[in-house]
Amino acid sequence: MLKSKAYSLKTKRGNIRKIVKEHYLREDILCGFANCPVHVPSSDPSDWSRPPIPPSFLNPFLSPKKSTLPIAPNHYLVPDTNTLLSHLDLFVHVDSIQNVILLSTVLEELRHLNFSSFQRVREVVAERPEKSWFVFCNEFFKDCFVERGFGESMNDWNDRAIRNAVEWYNFHLQSIPSPKPTHQAILITSDKNSLTLARSSGIPAFTIKQYIESLTEYPQLIDMLSNTDDDELELDSAKSSKKNPIFEEYWAKPVVMKGLKDDVLIQGSLSISAHNYLEGSIHCKEFEFEYNGGTHLCGNVLILGRENLNRGTHGDTVAVKLLPKSQWKYSNTSVILESDDEGDDETDEMDVDEQSKKIVDMDVDEVAVAGSVPVPTAKVVHIIKRSWRPYCGTIEAPKSKVGTSSSQQQTLFFHPLDKRIPKIRLRTRQAAFLASKRIIVSIDEWTRYSKFPNGHFVRVVGDVFDKATETEVLLVEYDVPFLPFSKKVEDCLPKEGAGWVVQEKDFEHRVDFREWDVCSIDPPGCTDIDDALHCRMLESGNYEVGVHIADVGHFVKQGNAMDLEAARRGTTVYLVDKRIDMLPSLLGTNLCSLHCNVERLAFSVIWEMNSDAEILDVKFTKSVIKSKASFTYDEAQIRLDDKISEDPLSKSIKMLNMLAKKLRQKRIDAGALTLASPEVRFKMERDTNDPVEVEMKELKDTNALVEEFMLLANISVAKKIHERFPDSSMLRRHPIPPATNFENLKNSVKEKGFEFEVSSSKALSDSLDLAVLPKDPYFNKLLRIMTTRCMMQAVYFCSGTISEADYLHYGLASPIYTHFTSPIRRYADLVVHRLLAATIGYEKEYSSDLTDKVKMEELCQVLNFRHRMAQMASRSSVELYTHLFFRNKVEELDGYVIRILKNGFSVLVPKYGIEGFVYSSLDSNTESPFTFDPVKNRLTAGNQESITINLFDKVVVQVSIDEGADGGNYKSKLVLKLVEPVVKGFSVKSLK
Repeated sequence: MLKSKAYSLKTKRGNIRKIVKEHYLREDILCGFANCPVHVPSSDPSDWSRPPIPPSFLNPFLSPKKSTLPIAPNHYLVPDTNTLLSHLDLFVHVDSIQNVILLSTVLEELRHLNFSSFQRVREVVAERPEKSWFVFCNEFFKDCFVERGFGESMNDWNDRAIRNAVEWYNFHLQSIPSPKPTHQAILITSDKNSLTLARSSGIPAFTIKQYIESLTEYPQLIDMLSNTDDDELELDSAKSSKKNPIFEEYWAKPVVMKGLKDDVLIQGSLSISAHNYLEGSIHCKEFEFEYNGGTHLCGNVLILGRENLNRGTHGDTVAVKLLPKSQWKYSNTSVILESDDEGDDETDEMDVDEQSKKIVDMDVDEVAVAGSVPVPTAKVVHIIKRSWRPYCGTIEAPKSKVGTSSSQQQTLFFHPLDKRIPKIRLRTRQAAFLASKRIIVSIDEWTRYSKFPNGHFVRVVGDVFDKATETEVLLVEYDVPFLPFSKKVEDCLPKEGAGWVVQEKDFEHRVDFREWDVCSIDPPGCTDIDDALHCRMLESGNYEVGVHIADVGHFVKQGNAMDLEAARRGTTVYLVDKRIDMLPSLLGTNLCSLHCNVERLAFSVIWEMNSDAEILDVKFTKSVIKSKASFTYDEAQIRLDDKISEDPLSKSIKMLNMLAKKLRQKRIDAGALTLASPEVRFKMERDTNDPVEVEMKELKDTNALVEEFMLLANISVAKKIHERFPDSSMLRRHPIPPATNFENLKNSVKEKGFEFEVSSSKALSDSLDLAVLPKDPYFNKLLRIMTTRCMMQAVYFCSGTISEADYLHYGLASPIYTHFTSPIRRYADLVVHRLLAATIGYEKEYSSDLTDKVKMEELCQVLNFRHRMAQMASRSSVELYTHLFFRNKVEELDGYVIRILKNGFSVLVPKYGIEGFVYSSLDSNTESPFTFDPVKNRLTAGNQESITINLFDKVVVQVSIDEGADGGNYKSKLVLKLVEPVVKGFSVKSLK
């Protein structure tokens, strides 16, 4: 049956166009019941006369849920759009929420309102058949289709279509054989009008709160209800409306859009300081402003204080209005706040609390003396897009008279582990159970009458300070996908499983390198071996060098389920005790991994070089290799140091090392930077897997050898794919850091007697080489660590989106660069493999996605996010195990001052590679003995003018762990106390 849908569309020029689309109605749409005699699916994919078998069916055999409502024990939930969107955590995470009918009307509306929520629903339907969620295409089913009435709003039309579908289901259920006496479809809606109309038509309809409260067997589900349609919350809001609002009302959207267009407002992503929850900033498009008769450029705007942040949270896309120049600041607050101990709405009804005022009104005259240009400040006037996500943390102890053992609902505050996020108010009946648990909470709303947002409980992760719990928490916090691979992904693996071997057909268009002396060099315990190398002398006296990379693309075909999952994960995440793989282990640690003495498929880059490491020729080819050995760095170093051994592999390693040193020198001469970071390695106790020793990683010549040829391969491949795909190559760039990033560092280095030039990477590299203190050999490494922190983040990008001059990788001093050498653990490398395969003609046909620069740039942004989150998760894992190591210990250690702020200084402890903060006052009630000089960037100890704290100063600190409740949040915290220099009344007594 054919219908037509007509609607009007307003063009960019303001013209109105009428769009008419054909709408086909069918009678064979599946209802979701496998035993339905009317709607029968086809098991034959080639049979187009009937619909195929869906991912899951509704299940009438599931145990009935006992409800106090007048509904059948065996029932099926049909949520409307707002209910599904507002309570998605409840629907997804609770196993007992089964047999859900998802109408196409609801899903289409959800897709437009919140695409990420739409994707979550699709994942449940496709990958969790035990939930028995079924998608019913009511809009295309003849008996459920409803015409839109004249003058009927889109919302009313959708609600009517939903009610009509529920009514049809209840009629249709009477014709389906069932093991239960009665079946019923239940409409779940928060719309009062739709609820009234449904009940007047005899359709069973309830709010989600009514339904959940009726399930007396599951009282804990009540905590998971969102506050968005809570009657009690409406009463609270009514009461709150009689108070003075804490925050300004947001500007109307049309006014905001006009303000952005007229450059009255500025749009950007709000970034809250990790150290100061009352300080935010946005990076925005550079704009000019006049100050002291000069014109200045600015691309960063500060937002200070609760009032100016105006309910903005970290990651939100906001519109801001600049404050008057008299309120601009000459620097950031230079303050680290320890915890959010600001009370609650009931005890503090001021527009802005005292701590916020202190920050906004901080004295800037002392900075202005230096003649610096102020940083513009602004206030948030509109939230364009929220970035709320599930947050991990703990609840604080209830302050009410109701005991924690009571099952009565209590209002408590949840403290997120992420200090950039404010406390979240929630209601719970599980206060006793949730105490000292890590839980996950989602934000529902934040009204202008409340200092804190309202949220709801999602689930328990585990006990605080439990190792497994804290590891899962950091994965959730950094949005690392860590669930097991789905059956769809597993189905993409070779059917032979671990028994897969290279076949004769696999040699087609590949070069056979099996007889060559190829070996791999990796860290100890490495099982996902991406790369292997070889080197041999040619008859001409030149050298042939080969880098062989696992051919992951042979197994991961573009567009299949495994490829989509790998793209979603982006990268393998390495934690101290485990890793979260990008690919199933059958590929990552077996079939793709270049283990020794087994034939493996590879993608090879082969150079011909002379003895000066000059490249005479380069070739790219798919290949088959058989590695002769899998060395650790130490094992390869032994071969390198052995002057006598002349076996083929030892000779190969020695030749590679000779060439690598020359390649490295060429890079350094061109301006490549040699930076540093404090990396540690843990030794674990075998039974408990607890850390028993922490040591700094030691880099050997073999580390540099492998690094040098991986860099060369990446550069060579980047040049090659850019020739063939100049507008859609996936490349990697390292932007030039602004000179302002180095200002404090330059001044501090100057006091040590060194000039610090940052005009180019070459000048910076030379400055680093010259900055050596004979009496302090660690100084140069410390300077390189601090220089690393002044750098910009390296990012993936699509070549057609920026000019070639901006392709530069600043740190490597290379005009073009990409990632090719680690496709097992990085999705970007897999994309580059596909580009290179198409470039050399190995793939005669390839996906149009490789030439679509819009899609390629979108993918780059996803991978940049995943890469950044993986780095942060890895660092948090190291921090977790460092805290476990120092638990119940106090050690006195040497350290170096690496950052100075108004209320303290950061100290790096080289022995363990840890960093902590020494607060300049013993507690909030004690006056600091230090005076902060922002011009010289130093702290001076009161009357003891001879005692100053400067950047690079060597100090002695006591290191311990505090596992107390930090402002209501149970979080282990590294505590550093100053021992030397001795500041009277402040330094602690030495343990020695």
